[in-house]
Amino acid sequence: MSLQPPLTMTDEQIASGCKSSDATAQKALYDKFSRKMFGLCLRYAKGREEAEDFLQEGMITVFQRISSFNREGSLEGWVRRVVVNTCLEHLRKQKLQWVNIDEVEETAENGFTMENINVKDLLEVINALPTGFKAVFNLYAIEGFTHKEIAEMLSISEGTSKSQYARAKAVLIKRIAEKTITTGSSVNE
Repeated sequence: MSLQPPLTMTDEQIASGCKSSDATAQKALYDKFSRKMFGLCLRYAKGREEAEDFLQEGMITVFQRISSFNREGSLEGWVRRVVVNTCLEHLRKQKLQWVNIDEVEETAENGFTMENINVKDLLEVINALPTGFKAVFNLYAIEGFTHKEIAEMLSISEGTSKSQYARAKAVLIKRIAEKTITTGSSVNE
């Protein structure tokens, strides 16, 4: 028996219902978080199809592990963590290539600012990053994890995490600057 229509369920009711395998609560959880989590998956995937696979597997994992949600944080935060871990597991299976910190080039920004970039163009450039760069960049710059946490999550050294981030940032700046020069105008236009 369902608790309430999905649109009026609180996170607590959704979690409780999902723990009881209530289909209405499961639908409410999916409806509430799937769009946001798909956006998260797009940042780790090579393309839309792979992101859909990450989302599907992540949501299955959410439903399988919902009993471990102990309400110490938000339901959204817990779902996000499960989906991020699902994406990272896929990346680990792809045997990410890591760049040695000695190979990191310093890139001058030449007065370039990120303020002139629209989200679509930025995501396009991020998606074009090599998988290892993209994973660390997303975890550090977007998800807010520390390099120590990233190192533990990806089974790499903290130095490797820092070098991957530095290199990703340098590549992003270069590619965005090239894109701006190629179009002859601001990326925002």
